[in-house]
Amino acid sequence: MGELEMIYFEIISAVGTARSLFIEAIGKAKSGDFKGAEEKIKEGNELFLQGHKSHSKLIQKEASDEKIEFSLILVHAEDQMMSAEAFKILSEEFIDVYKRIEEGK
Repeated sequence: MGELEMIYFEIISAVGTARSLFIEAIGKAKSGDFKGAEEKIKEGNELFLQGHKSHSKLIQKEASDEKIEFSLILVHAEDQMMSAEAFKILSEEFIDVYKRIEEGK
């Protein structure tokens, strides 16, 4: 496996796990475990940042005139990254909503 493919899989692994953690955070908030939800968000953010750093390596390579060839794996990696970012935003919103519901009880 080449260097680029390794970077693609670094992105997929990190942001895929981050997305799962963001989804777990929603579940924790739904059950009233807001501390657990915040921990999942924190873990997810750390992994998302790792994926983002790997993605930045690709941008730096292309900015340095290194050819980055089209690959379905790269498309998948970027799709996973966008999906994780969307779930991050949604999970934070859901946690806020569940907290407001809990406060209103």
